[in-house]
Amino acid sequence: MSNERVVHAWLLALDPAWRRLTDAERRGDVDEFCAASDRASARLVQHAYSTIGLRARGDLLLWRLGEDLESMEETAADLLASGIGRWLTPSMSMIGLIRPSQYVKRPNRQEQSLFEGERSRYLVVYPFVKNVEWYLTPADERQRVMKGHMRVGHRHPQVRQLLAYSFGLDDQEFIVAYETDDLVAYQDLVRELRETESRRATVRDTPIVTGIHRPLGEILQRLDGTRR
Repeated sequence: MSNERVVHAWLLALDPAWRRLTDAERRGDVDEFCAASDRASARLVQHAYSTIGLRARGDLLLWRLGEDLESMEETAADLLASGIGRWLTPSMSMIGLIRPSQYVKRPNRQEQSLFEGERSRYLVVYPFVKNVEWYLTPADERQRVMKGHMRVGHRHPQVRQLLAYSFGLDDQEFIVAYETDDLVAYQDLVRELRETESRRATVRDTPIVTGIHRPLGEILQRLDGTRR
């Protein structure tokens, strides 16, 4: 698939009935799901985030990067068929491609893939849709507006961003993701961005999912209510 890479943001909700299984059954389900996750990690990059109690319909956010759509589909099928996966229901699923930005000639580390380097404590991800008028605006005017948008982002270096292109592949046009250790700094960034010209082109930027980075096994133990 040349240099493009597929991003998959996948929010999963646990059926509460799972907690009524026996201890042995729950332990077995957790082990099976972790084994399926290991198989997935042999084919793609996958990071886990807890959304327990943070979303009404979602407990586990998987943030995934693969070389092709087939690896996403096949590993997702394996996860859903393994252990606790049989009790998980996708409540959000978004796909997109990582591609060079038409507005940034030389992206810095802040604008690079969030799949590189050490994970920050929090991941915020949401769909993004712009209006038709934006795309009918002359390219030089759009470039001017985006320079102002990016200038704000560069004032908050503790917040990293990823933009994946979804148009033609999914309902949203983009997947927007931010990674940070400081939610106050991130919220300051969002507040400033809301006052830029680029905001006029926004049609939709919800639902917003905020997750806490944790090892998958730890998240599953929290869902179980046990520590092993």
